[in-house]
Amino acid sequence: MDLTTAVFWIFSAWAIASALVTITRRNAIASAMWLVSTMFALSGLFVLLQAQFIAAIQVLVYAGAVMVLFLFVIMLLNIGHATTDMRGPAAVAATVVIAGLLVIQLVALARYSPDRLAGEVAQAPQMRDPAAAFIGGMAARQAVAEQGVVGAVAAPLFQTYLVPFELTSILLLVAIIGAVVLAKRRI
Repeated sequence: MDLTTAVFWIFSAWAIASALVTITRRNAIASAMWLVSTMFALSGLFVLLQAQFIAAIQVLVYAGAVMVLFLFVIMLLNIGHATTDMRGPAAVAATVVIAGLLVIQLVALARYSPDRLAGEVAQAPQMRDPAAAFIGGMAARQAVAEQGVVGAVAAPLFQTYLVPFELTSILLLVAIIGAVVLAKRRI
């Protein structure tokens, strides 16, 4: 096993373990912190895939800004222990069914090898080039070649989609102000 494969398995185990701990915590703050850990592990996996920009965005935007907002709302609304946890035979049955479906999917995925996947892709020529799967694929590839990854993302974001981008930031600001106003009524 080479170093890249070993690092992949370490980050994968870290991501899966953190995700499992995230959904099993009763404390919302502890759960949010474990979600941050999961996002860091995913960022490591993106680096292994040579997607450094996405890895940086994963850390800055999701593990940073979005989780700060989550924690802010959790602490502001003072979410305590939930009294409406789903319990009883219906919850156990739903859990067993979902876990069984996940195990079936994992068993089906375990049968796939790189050779089998390559054979299936070879049978479908349109799948050989991922950029050909959508209309702007070749244009996006050309923009990345000319401007780099950051330039190819930034140009449409700050030129074509500037107004929706700014409207989204205003919407988030209004949501934070609304959360503060709702929390102040209860204090």
